[in-house]
Parts: sequence; structure tokens; C-alpha cells
Amino acid sequence: MALKIRLARAGSKKRPYYHVVVADARSPRDGRFIESLGSWNPLLPKDGERIKVDADRVKHWLSHGAQPTDRVLRFLDEAGLAKREARSNPKKAEPGKKAQERAALLKKAQEDAAAAASAAAAPAEAEAATAE
Repeated sequence: MALKIRLARAGSKKRPYYHVVVADARSPRDGRFIESLGSWNPLLPKDGERIKVDADRVKHWLSHGAQPTDRVLRFLDEAGLAKREARSNPKKAEPGKKAQERAALLKKAQEDAAAAASAAAAPAEAEAATAE
């Protein structure tokens, strides 16, 4: 049986509250679970008691092969119970295809306008030089 340490949503509409639970990976998010390990209240400030987990039980389930989800792994990393490797996505900051196309068209239009302005200024300078 594949076990997951994951969040189960509780709380009312627009007031989320999550339970950290051990559940079978095939069961629904808020469905049946094996054991509750703690809670997470995202509405509390980050410096307060936002996350509460039972460290001994988490270690027990990790030793029995339970896999934490990414969000839970972040919490466990902060608590020093598990190690989460830093991820790197260098393409995340790059704009999408359409935005790149728009930027290229805008740059080309600006270059054309600058070339037209310099071409119009060159004959005017030549006339001024011959008039002297």
C-alpha cells in the first residue's frame, strides 16, 4: 500500500484549515486516512504557530515508507524532520511565446522609427552644411 503524508482540507468556505494526515495514495483528498499527524492554518502569520506536527509520529511513518507531498515536505524541512532539495527552474522567469513575439515586433518598430528619424535628419544636416 502506497502511503502519503499530505494535507486534508477542513474549515469553511474562504477560511481554509488543513490537517496533516497519513493516507493511502488512492484515497480522496478529504477522504479516509490512517492517522492525523498535525495541522496547518495558513491564515495565521508566518512567525506564529502556523504549523503543528507530531515529530515522533512523522518519523515513524517516514521510516515505514510514507512519502510526503511537496508542501508537507517543505513543512518537515523547516521543522528539521526531512530534507527537501532546492529546485531550480530557470525558464520560469522568461515570458511566453506570444509575449516574446510582441516584444520582438515592438523592438523592430522602434528600430524602424529610429532609422527613419536618422534618415530624415541626415538630409537636413547636409542642406545646412551646403548653405554655409
